[in-house]
Amino acid sequence: MEFKINKFVAEMQTQVAFDEALKLNKVEFNGINKLKIGLGDQIPNGKMAQKLAITLAKTANQFNLKALFLPTLEVENFVEIVTQTMANNDYQIQKIDLETSEENALQTVVFEQGEQASIDKALATVSGMALARRLGDLPSNVCTPTYLAQTAKNMAQEFNLVCEVLEESDMSKLGMGSLLSVSKGSIEPPKLISLSYQGNGNAQPIVLVGKGVTFDSGGISLKPGASMDEMKYDMCGAASVLGTMRAVVEMKLKVNLTIVVPAVENMPAHNASKPGDVVKSMSGQTIEILNTDAEGRLILCDALTYVAKFNPAVVIDVATLTGAVIMALGKHHSGVMANDQSLADDLIEAGESAMDTAWQLPLDDEYDELLKSNFADMGNIGVCGGGKAGSVIAACFLSRFTKDYRWAHLDIAGTAWISGTKKGATGRPVPLLTQYILDSV
Repeated sequence: MEFKINKFVAEMQTQVAFDEALKLNKVEFNGINKLKIGLGDQIPNGKMAQKLAITLAKTANQFNLKALFLPTLEVENFVEIVTQTMANNDYQIQKIDLETSEENALQTVVFEQGEQASIDKALATVSGMALARRLGDLPSNVCTPTYLAQTAKNMAQEFNLVCEVLEESDMSKLGMGSLLSVSKGSIEPPKLISLSYQGNGNAQPIVLVGKGVTFDSGGISLKPGASMDEMKYDMCGAASVLGTMRAVVEMKLKVNLTIVVPAVENMPAHNASKPGDVVKSMSGQTIEILNTDAEGRLILCDALTYVAKFNPAVVIDVATLTGAVIMALGKHHSGVMANDQSLADDLIEAGESAMDTAWQLPLDDEYDELLKSNFADMGNIGVCGGGKAGSVIAACFLSRFTKDYRWAHLDIAGTAWISGTKKGATGRPVPLLTQYILDSV
């Protein structure tokens, strides 16, 4: 299946030019040709602009309006917020084996005032979000580690990027015993994918690492059956860094960006890892696997060791890592933890600006001590058990492999997808990551 970019268009025009264009294109409004909009007595802000954009999009589709002309309200980043919200609203889940899907009527929004650059940024961000959502929504029998690798190769060809895919034998030679301990129970071969964009000469790159567990059964520590289908979303970290790369290259930003995706499937089998097994990571540190369902950190730790080869300016890993982060923050904020406070601050600020928010959690030595093991350098879960401080302890585990560079961890288990009747990937945190990179340029 091919990824298709939304047909949604946004641009700058005057009311007169817009009216003439409607006449030329013979757009019919079914009796309605004007919508009066406003925020009433409410204090205008970004969230209100988002709600307004969603309401306008629903109204336009209800009355089969193909285009809207909007005056620019006095809200900071109004044009960007409305464009991004409406374009993202245009995303449609594409069912397998169906070449077409139901399309929204609204395809064009024209603003009276503003900057075209804001529109271009918003549409590039939504293009990245759409890719992330599409990959997340695909079933795991389609979106395998091999599929993710092919997606990266296709992007490399489309945008003239550098792509490298390491196979199981390559990872074995590098000593990635932790990563391979997760994949060995599956017939799907693991991949370690890297994709690089060079827009700023020889500058140190920003490196994004995305967890790519294309399906997580829990392994021998098998998950309960309820909602296990949603574990196809355990690769949303990988999807989000691929989406961020797409947004960055579409904007042609003057930055060097590398993404790395460890991609595996976690399955139970006669040769799968067992609780109590001890494995050796690429860093040389040994790990006692106390729970095979704490697998994300086992693939990320080897990827985080591997990325040192890129001499990164900063490393940010993105992962649907723990259910505990949902207990702490719900579905509103992603969790952020870092070994550099200025990096954490920059990510939080970028999230606020992009309306894709993150909340900092601690990363203290007291939590790190809970990873002690009698049989290895560390366990892959904390000795406190019961999920207590699980998000922090998981980040402490990863921090042991990131001593040589500035690093932050985004736990997106609560924000990468929604459940229930509106089940689907959200495309988060593509806006946050894209804004962070924009702020770094």
